[in-house]
Amino acid sequence: MIWFLRHGDAEDGEVDFERRLTEKGERQSREAGAALAALGIKPQLCLSSPRVRARDTARLACEPLGVEVTEEERLAGGDFDALDLAAGLDEVLLVGHEPDFSDAVAQLTGGTVDIKKGGLAGVQDGELRVLLRPKEMKLIASVKRR
Repeated sequence: MIWFLRHGDAEDGEVDFERRLTEKGERQSREAGAALAALGIKPQLCLSSPRVRARDTARLACEPLGVEVTEEERLAGGDFDALDLAAGLDEVLLVGHEPDFSDAVAQLTGGTVDIKKGGLAGVQDGELRVLLRPKEMKLIASVKRR
């Protein structure tokens, strides 16, 4: 399974690479991690874009999963081969950007998706298995905390 987590809400800025998460983006990232944990998702590896907002999203989301984050330059922007990044792994979490993630999902499935900031898509065997918006991730995370 390849999981695609789009970075959380980020501040505006002149230097795109350095844009940081807003408080909302930090909350979305923590909720994404809590939701992944609640769903029993245990990626073997998390690969993140080196851009600050994606790297911080990955770090916050992976804390409850106990997974270390590895920066992957191919996720910094533009086309990438998700199957190549996931080669040899049963479950991998990729953290990055739009429209790159929607394009990757389309290449894998033939379908069109719109992954919201802080949203998650899961693809397995060429099929879109999961598409969650941040508000759904929040609900899943809140059920686990009860």
